[in-house]
Amino acid sequence: MKLIAAYLLAYLGGNSSPSAADVKNILDSVGAEADEEKLEFLLAELKGKDITEVIASGREKFAAVPSGGGAIAVGAPAAASGGGAAPAAESKKEEKVEEKEESDEDMGFSLFD
Repeated sequence: MKLIAAYLLAYLGGNSSPSAADVKNILDSVGAEADEEKLEFLLAELKGKDITEVIASGREKFAAVPSGGGAIAVGAPAAASGGGAAPAAESKKEEKVEEKEESDEDMGFSLFD
């Protein structure tokens, strides 16, 4: 990840095709070391490609990956669009639910006795 971040920093700095030395200089400036094999692999994969297109295609792939929070986010707008009666019914249900308070009597001892 640090190699990608350093590559992108070099790109954002105006270097349209950062070299291994450019990436290493950025990593050295923050006291990080570059793994030679991973750096060469990264540069080989990005050689001749437009970084904005690579990022765009990555976003498309990432959007296809299911995540745990996706179902909630999709379901919430559907429930809200059902009308004004649904939120009122939910609030009444919440009011009916009463939680039992914890007490020391159930445990049989008290810290201050």
